Amino acid sequence: MVVSFKLNGIKREAIVEADTTLYKLLRELGCYSVKCGCETTNCGLCTVIVNNKSVLSCAVLALDVDGAEIETLEGLESEALEFGLCMADEGSEQCGFCNTGFIVNVVMMMRELDEIDRESVKKYLAGNLCRCTGYQGQLRALEKFIERKRGIKI
Repeated sequence: MVVSFKLNGIKREAIVEADTTLYKLLRELGCYSVKCGCETTNCGLCTVIVNNKSVLSCAVLALDVDGAEIETLEGLESEALEFGLCMADEGSEQCGFCNTGFIVNVVMMMRELDEIDRESVKKYLAGNLCRCTGYQGQLRALEKFIERKRGIKI
């Protein structure tokens, strides 16, 4: 079956099987920032943006994105760079495996939420699993980033 979509602003078309996940398709198309750690929607590593909503690509069939606009970290580099630097400043990227899904969710959170406080941040990012950091470095980085971007302390 043929599926057509925009990937990071570029029109794409792919032939997929009925059971092909979006995660698998994106990896085949060279989007190596999209990772999969669980295949059960528990880790957040495969987070991408589909039609301006964060989704877990391991739980979405490729056929379901026909006509959609998809963004991966490869297409969000300019938006993600500043937050990535905040993470590095706080030493919160230890192994780096979870970073891509986490950064994609932060970009989407900044787009979506008009008002941000500590509780809304925790709720929004609850699905991102990190086994190295204990989340404190990530939270410090996010606090700095929000203060720079929005001028508010959370």
